[in-house]
Amino acid sequence: MSTKTETKKKIAPKPERGQTMMGCDILVKALEREGVDTIFAYPGGASMEIHQALTRSKIRTILPRHEQGGSFAAEGYARASGKAGVCMATSGPGATNLISAIADAYMDSIPLIAITGQVPQAMIGKGAFQETDFFGMTLPIVKHSYLITDIHDIPRIVKEAFHIAVTGRPGPVVIDFPKNLQQATAQPVWLKDVEIRGYNPMIKADDIALNEIIGLIEKAERPLLYCGGGIISSNAAEELRKFVEATGIPVTTTIMGCGAFPETHPLSLRWLGMHGTAYANWAVSGEFKHRATFNDPMVKVKDGADLLLAFGVRFDDRVTGKVEEFCKTGTIVHIDIDESEFNKNRKVQLAIQSDVKYALRRLNEMVKKRAISKKFDSWHKQIAEWKTRAPLRYGVTEEVLRSEHMRDHMNGKDSEVILPQHAIEMLYELTKGDAIITTGVGQHQMWAGQWYKYKFPRQFLTSAGLGAMGYGYPAALGAKVAFPNKQVVDIDGDGSFVMNVQELATAHIEKIAAKALILNNQHLGMVMQWEDRFYKGNRGHTFLGDPDDRKEIYPDYVMMAKSFGVPAERVMFKKDLRAAMQRMLDSDEPYLLDVITPYTEHVLPFIPAGKTVADMIY
Repeated sequence: MSTKTETKKKIAPKPERGQTMMGCDILVKALEREGVDTIFAYPGGASMEIHQALTRSKIRTILPRHEQGGSFAAEGYARASGKAGVCMATSGPGATNLISAIADAYMDSIPLIAITGQVPQAMIGKGAFQETDFFGMTLPIVKHSYLITDIHDIPRIVKEAFHIAVTGRPGPVVIDFPKNLQQATAQPVWLKDVEIRGYNPMIKADDIALNEIIGLIEKAERPLLYCGGGIISSNAAEELRKFVEATGIPVTTTIMGCGAFPETHPLSLRWLGMHGTAYANWAVSGEFKHRATFNDPMVKVKDGADLLLAFGVRFDDRVTGKVEEFCKTGTIVHIDIDESEFNKNRKVQLAIQSDVKYALRRLNEMVKKRAISKKFDSWHKQIAEWKTRAPLRYGVTEEVLRSEHMRDHMNGKDSEVILPQHAIEMLYELTKGDAIITTGVGQHQMWAGQWYKYKFPRQFLTSAGLGAMGYGYPAALGAKVAFPNKQVVDIDGDGSFVMNVQELATAHIEKIAAKALILNNQHLGMVMQWEDRFYKGNRGHTFLGDPDDRKEIYPDYVMMAKSFGVPAERVMFKKDLRAAMQRMLDSDEPYLLDVITPYTEHVLPFIPAGKTVADMIY
């Protein structure tokens, strides 16, 4: 009697056939099936059919006052929740207004679904009214994109789009939807699962490679973890904490990695790079003798890490400075889900492609099995000494008191000056470090990173790679929609805030109680700081106030906010700040607090672009 071994064939779930409906309704139903509860969408001629379908749906449609505001809000929703954010615009200028957010999501690996109406298929390529080749123009800044050409493809395309956006290295996906297909009818076939040939988002490290890391740790004297947004994207914060506490290896993060490891933990060095802590930068590349000029020779006085474990990072130039000098004498191990990042910016000694959560989980098992008990006492002692010598600090200086708008309003009350660092420190105290913080881009962004200590992932939402001004308040709206019961505060600059000030209307009408704390110095602060450092203080159009009346604060954000129906107040003196900030936090409405700060204040530490730790001003 013979036996026969049969290979079990995987049987795909039988697709579900729906009732006949219009293409616009098929799209909306597909969004519902993906668990979408909110869409930020601005209507127009090529997308109004989809808006009609949304009126028949349970999905909450939030009307922004500008497509850029809506797409940044969708990003804020995605960054805070980890789910794909969804935004929509009409064709032509509506679609092109989404481009900054799509590029931002691409740079920072944020899952975003951008849906755009498109002119009817018969008009594509003929220069029709409000036609742009949105599919083509977004190709360099998307993870994937679709132009729907067959109504029967809608269920598959939507399912694939969400799968691509949230798996592997997350990113934005564009769905361009011609109007004639929105109006056509078909019987949709709903897929249970999605499988894309050649796309394998879940990559797991080989145990042999991970064992090499354990061996390197056992040999190291000065190991350091350098962690980025990949830890947060892969939901690996808990695994990272266990690994740190099991090995005793100190941690520094990128701006994108803020909150991946609690910044209140004794082994945290906060974040590193151009405006990161001095001690984090020293820990990576070593401490150098202070140089009188850039032409003086560099003299290293203390060594940095001899082993750098770079997990979920991309060696961004704002972190590395002169890249060939970054951790020059250490062994670098790089774990990332995206192999295109390996040796792209910084050559490393060991590159391991893997989901970082899986890699950390296996490393924790190996650490436990190998019973690593090595102590790094001398390394911890050196880091503690660096922390003591160069903590983050600030104070009122002579330059601050020479600031025109401060001098004219202070009337000699030097002690009443509100420095931006102090305002953020107070916000941290009053919120007990538990708020979700968003920012625009500039000095206030760096201070928000320095003076608010982040304790959990998805707490600090900022445009890091692209550096898109105007990001802060719309992102706060999206985060507040995702977490209506959490305190969400946009720490913004007056230059960034005004770029999307119209979203105060969205906040009021939609009853989204996101707060705005404006650090108002009447200037484009970061550009002005570079003017002071590298252009002898020559102002190249960085003053935002009224040149004919420098004594007045311009524009009047309080009046502007109130015109939108949003409560607001201005604070000039330190004695008034705490009570005003508490009123902002206690409000169950959106709220704007305009805090007047000196424009002469600089963000320190500061490593000039392309320079090294030896050139750090701290």
